[in-house]
Amino acid sequence: MARAGSVGARVRGPETEGEPVPQRLLSVATKLFAEQGFETTSVQQIVDAAGVTKGAMYHYFGSKDDLLYEIYARVLRVQTARMESAADSSEPVEKRLHAVAADVVATTAANLDDTVIFFRSMHLLHPDKKAEVRAERRRYHERVRRLIEEGQQSGVFRSDKSADLVVDFFFGAVHHLGTWFRQDGELTGEQVGENFADLLLASLRP
Repeated sequence: MARAGSVGARVRGPETEGEPVPQRLLSVATKLFAEQGFETTSVQQIVDAAGVTKGAMYHYFGSKDDLLYEIYARVLRVQTARMESAADSSEPVEKRLHAVAADVVATTAANLDDTVIFFRSMHLLHPDKKAEVRAERRRYHERVRRLIEEGQQSGVFRSDKSADLVVDFFFGAVHHLGTWFRQDGELTGEQVGENFADLLLASLRP
């Protein structure tokens, strides 16, 4: 089966003095939101920790909401681009689905802090921002559902289970990663991704 590559899986690099201002603000905001929560972190604390002025922050981000949104949106953009590349390849449908499933787990694990922080505070976002995120996630899930339906229609996958149910089951497990996965654990994110993808494909075989 196609293996999810680790290159480019992590969106956020290490914090350095030479980081561009937007990346520095996102790195600092992620750290502060994790340590003290989104609600109790002030814009002043963020700009002080990043070593920039409020004016510099507002040049790139209109509000603290925008920082929280971008923490997750940048991960989702990478995942979507990688998913589309794998899903639209000329490989057999089972290999394409395996690659997509393994990659979304690996990239979620590689950016777990960002994902956990976002979903912990998502309810505090402006409704328009929440709607944007939900729409993007829905498009991602829909593309995976179409892959499953393609396999069902061609007889590669069992057709007695709803593709919608399979998608909900799989992504429920992915979203649960934050409760147990550890970067220093027994398995790497890529290995967990391979195992999740193997289990998904096994559940779909006729």
